[in-house]
Amino acid sequence: MTAMREFPPERILRSFGLRCTPGRLALLKILAEANHALSQEQIAALLKQTKQSLNKVSIYRALECFVETGMVHRAFLQNRIWHYELSFRCSVKQCHPHFHCYICRCTFCMPQVSVPLASGLEEGFILERQQVRLEGICPNCKDAKAK
Repeated sequence: MTAMREFPPERILRSFGLRCTPGRLALLKILAEANHALSQEQIAALLKQTKQSLNKVSIYRALECFVETGMVHRAFLQNRIWHYELSFRCSVKQCHPHFHCYICRCTFCMPQVSVPLASGLEEGFILERQQVRLEGICPNCKDAKAK
């Protein structure tokens, strides 16, 4: 990710007013290197691979802290599990679309896809954030199915 090369994780955490702990740094690096939103369970598995030991509560607290600052957002809810990603590709009002494949069950970030912000809401409704989830079959599964 170019943002991580341009801005070291320590600098990013400090810019959001957060302390630079080893756990937060490791968590931020994992989110920055991911090409899609990750669940807390996926993050924990990736942390284990880096030999960084954080328990579930510490991961949850760090993620919630990141969400509160706006550095990370909850991208979508799938099977009652939140998925997290860095928020630099999204605006305050709108998250970029995500594509969920029915076959491999992977969810892909689609920052290049443009979807207009909803309009015409009935009086009294206040739009705070718009998220779009596209569903279908990804190219890998389409190719595998064709063989």
